[in-house]
Amino acid sequence: MYDLAKFTPTALNSQPLRVTFVRTPGAKARLLPLLAEFNRHKSESAPVVAILAADLDFHEHLPVVSPQAAGARDRFAADAAMREAFARNNAWLQAGGFILAVRSVGLDAGLMGGVDLAGLDREFFPGTSLRSLMVVNIGHDAEDGTFPRNPRLGFDEATSLV
Repeated sequence: MYDLAKFTPTALNSQPLRVTFVRTPGAKARLLPLLAEFNRHKSESAPVVAILAADLDFHEHLPVVSPQAAGARDRFAADAAMREAFARNNAWLQAGGFILAVRSVGLDAGLMGGVDLAGLDREFFPGTSLRSLMVVNIGHDAEDGTFPRNPRLGFDEATSLV
């Protein structure tokens, strides 16, 4: 999955997305209280839950991943607000690519709302530059059909031609 997701385009090839795969019962026990009660069962039953986060220190990697952008690292280092907005926006782009990558390898990806993002940061990323964006359950839809994929808008409903 990551080998597909890493090719999601980002500005300056910044690649600020970081993924933490929650797999063990102990790690899930830390995660579940940070989810809305109505989501806990879904995440508990998922084989793997991914915490997607933005690395606010992504700029440290720019000399390697974007060598043509001389001075970009220092410009971001000097402006924390710009750096955070840039990291979050580009990590969200990568999150979409991550979800498509999960689906492309034959798994289902369930994006979870009702998440205490600040709590995730305290529990899983204390003292780091990572800031949680979302939680994604990874596995297969419930066999009993309790959570089928909802309908999608058609081309004529979601697009316009000018």
